[in-house]
Amino acid sequence: MTKLTVYADTAPGVPVFQSGNPGKIAPVLREINVGFERWDAPVHVAPDADNKAILDAFRPFLDALMGETGAGSADVVKLTPEHPQAAALREKFLAEHTHTEPEIRFFVAGSGHFVLHENGKVYDILCEKDDLIQVPAGIRHWFDAGTAPFFTALRVFTDTSGWVAHYTGDTISQRFPVT
Repeated sequence: MTKLTVYADTAPGVPVFQSGNPGKIAPVLREINVGFERWDAPVHVAPDADNKAILDAFRPFLDALMGETGAGSADVVKLTPEHPQAAALREKFLAEHTHTEPEIRFFVAGSGHFVLHENGKVYDILCEKDDLIQVPAGIRHWFDAGTAPFFTALRVFTDTSGWVAHYTGDTISQRFPVT
């Protein structure tokens, strides 16, 4: 179940807000200009579908989203426990970073935690299948799908060079492990 937990960035483990209701999650995230919604996508892809099949299946939704955001490209990111670089990829995503463009993700399958660090708070959003999250450029964040990751997500980029992280050097993700 999709869930948002908010903490003061000085108090790990002491939630100041929790909800599994998307109707309550979206307004809290809007306060920091993060978009969140559930898509009731009628598209279903096989768990073993390749990236091209996934992109083709979601093309009408991607075209509409890219038109709204001015994005220039989209791709698919998949991570499973069997992936030979799962641990290294987890570490790459786990370090707090920012981007110079919005980070837009739609979860096709599985789940993962987007954790945002903004205005003295930590926002841990457990995103699952059919969740769309839009994180503005410049917001400090990290992503954790756990030690046995399983997710497939569409990534939308305005910069056609793709995912480029600017690491902050802050170790806050170690103080706020996802649950």
